[in-house]
Amino acid sequence: MVNIAVMGYGTVGSGVVEVINTNGAIINKRAGNEINVKYVLDIRDFPGDPIQEKIVHDVDVIINDPDVQIVVEVMGGIEPAYTFVKRCLEAGKSVATSNKALVAKHGAELLSIARDRDINFLFEASVGGGIPIIRALNSCITADEIEEITGILNGTTNYMLTKMFYEGADYDEVLKEAQDNGYAERNPEADVEGYDACRKIAILSSLISGQQVDFEDIYTEGITKITKKDMMYAKAMDMTIKLLASSKRHDDHLHAIVAPALLGREHPLYNVNGVFNAVFVHGNVLGDAMFYGSGAGKLPTASAVVADVVDEAKHLHRNIMTMWDEEKLSLLPIEDTCKRFFVRVRGTAEERKAEIEEAFGPVQIISIPELKDEFGFVTSTMTEREYQKNAEKFADIIHMIRVED
Repeated sequence: MVNIAVMGYGTVGSGVVEVINTNGAIINKRAGNEINVKYVLDIRDFPGDPIQEKIVHDVDVIINDPDVQIVVEVMGGIEPAYTFVKRCLEAGKSVATSNKALVAKHGAELLSIARDRDINFLFEASVGGGIPIIRALNSCITADEIEEITGILNGTTNYMLTKMFYEGADYDEVLKEAQDNGYAERNPEADVEGYDACRKIAILSSLISGQQVDFEDIYTEGITKITKKDMMYAKAMDMTIKLLASSKRHDDHLHAIVAPALLGREHPLYNVNGVFNAVFVHGNVLGDAMFYGSGAGKLPTASAVVADVVDEAKHLHRNIMTMWDEEKLSLLPIEDTCKRFFVRVRGTAEERKAEIEEAFGPVQIISIPELKDEFGFVTSTMTEREYQKNAEKFADIIHMIRVED
């Protein structure tokens, strides 16, 4: 029997217990041992719930029990999760977590502690919910140098943008609907400002580079400025708008960004809609691969956590996770990266095309009959620095969105 403890009995924690109870027979068979939930740590009590007999309020009960070999951390946030996880690892217990904030900030240190003790710190659920992207990078694609990872990594914003695109709804309307349906928090900042996706791409960037990528160093732009009119232009160009988190190699450098992007129909992420997530990977040997599925939710996330528990139960005294060093990786500055840019400006194309092309060079004009006082244009490929320099000449730019080629 392998005894585990679950720290946090919220949405994901209760899902972990439910998954183990529902699929216990197949889980035990695949683990080669019986997985038993011995403790559940929470500050609350749950009278009437069968879990109450396993509830403890003091983490030392778990840390000091030699029979507990694996700990699941699903509390969220940095503290006290970091302190608890570090102490569990130092006590020789493997840890599985869904906590992206913890992994993004302290992943390198916690992986190092686990390696030194021949145990494991696994975090499949921290990036793609139920999508097995980390396991793929850690085992299935280890023969490749990963040249690009680009993903739709936040279900809330993808749901909102899908609604805006297909139903012509405006931002405030779809945000309220997402909140009413439980897809968005009352305070949606982490999702809509791109912070959630930023932490996830920081984790993936650290894994593929082997060095610490700080999420604070990644240029991050959310969806709060995307409007119904932006979606009208996207349709006119036979494109859509997605919030992309991307990490790409440029020669010897890595560049990472989180921002809305215009995608054409040929792009593999074009048809990823609703609350679904997807991750596109390009390897120098593999070529292109795609991982698609439920990126969030109680049971998909819990399923990924329990898969890590099974892995840890099968490798109780052998470290299996790829490391990344605590040494910080310097990302290629966003100013040096190249893109095409879609720009909305006031006026008419007839009046302003010559002025715009004098600054930006040849452009593709996009006009929408219903929008009389503005038009859009798409630049040729240029660096962000060049775009900003040219854009400074125009005080009446309404909005800019990058084009993902």
